[in-house]
Amino acid sequence: MTTVESKTILLIEDNPDDVKLTLRAFHRSSMLNPIVVLNDGIEALDFLFARGAYGDRRGKPLPTL
Repeated sequence: MTTVESKTILLIEDNPDDVKLTLRAFHRSSMLNPIVVLNDGIEALDFLFARGAYGDRRGKPLPTL
């Protein structure tokens, strides 16, 4: 039996309706990957480089690129 590692998905979207639709599609596909939703490119860069509000990585794993 093999172990499948769950990969974190990074969703960068500034439209809340599109976020809802995307999350709904992931949910309907029974995907269990953790999803981090960010609102714009600046927030995404802060997340990726552990700056500002994302300086503490605990509980916020990096996505696999």
